[in-house]
Amino acid sequence: MSTTSLQGQVAVVTGAARGVGELLARKLSARGAKVALVGLEPDALKQVAERLHGESAHWYADVTDHETMTRVAAEVEERFGRVDIVVANAGVATGGPFTDSDPVSWRRVIEVNLIGSAVTGRAFLPALLRSRGYLLQIASLAAITPAPMMSAYCASKSGVEAYAHSLRAEVGFRGVRVGVAYLSWTDTDMVRGADQDEVMRQLRQRLPWPSNKTYPLGPAVDRIVDGIERRAAHVYGQWWLRGMQGVRGYLPGVIATVGRREMRRFADRLSQIRTGLVGAGGAADEQHRSAVAATARH
Repeated sequence: MSTTSLQGQVAVVTGAARGVGELLARKLSARGAKVALVGLEPDALKQVAERLHGESAHWYADVTDHETMTRVAAEVEERFGRVDIVVANAGVATGGPFTDSDPVSWRRVIEVNLIGSAVTGRAFLPALLRSRGYLLQIASLAAITPAPMMSAYCASKSGVEAYAHSLRAEVGFRGVRVGVAYLSWTDTDMVRGADQDEVMRQLRQRLPWPSNKTYPLGPAVDRIVDGIERRAAHVYGQWWLRGMQGVRGYLPGVIATVGRREMRRFADRLSQIRTGLVGAGGAADEQHRSAVAATARH
């Protein structure tokens, strides 16, 4: 497949303060792209921007806020003159039994991961149509296979996968390409945050190989960058994820059988799992919502 040089291209990365978003911004910048960083942590975004190789700017924005993201899209295009690449990466997670889950946190995972991705696409598609650009949606192994204790995350990532596939068919004839990136457990603040819960960590360790491993961030992001250069329809952060596509139809039945056994094994400990969003990104989201609520009260 042919590749597109990133030199001089303008790339937008949401959730850019840390993890996949931060490293992706750095690697895109190293290959010559101008980078617009979007996220909820202005100080962290500023620090990321200061470490980039070339031209960059950052915006504080909640990806679920349509009005704000529409403004950000206009400001990014005004600042750089165009938008060629948008990576919808912003995401949060929570874990534990659905019946005991915090309904606010559960809903927020859907809002950020699914609704936020759609808001991002809606805001930036006019610019991408003008540039005949590329939208990459970050999904997950959770889109390919369901997993107990991850109902919100699996639902959100299955949703963004379907949304991106639908969008690809709609805008392809107008010159915009749409891709979906899949990652397994990758060494980020989100995964490390989830692993702080002993029960969730042990459950993950009991998954079958190779899905029970935590993979280094660098090689996964290198694969994403290569996918962006190819304007690929599918990008796989770990080599084995491509093979999962061929067997995904069988996975719900397998997971239901194996998962039932594992839930029985851990039944007495499931109530110990903490509720709420995990990791530093989850904490930033909760802090943002608290600030918004406090402002609304005044």
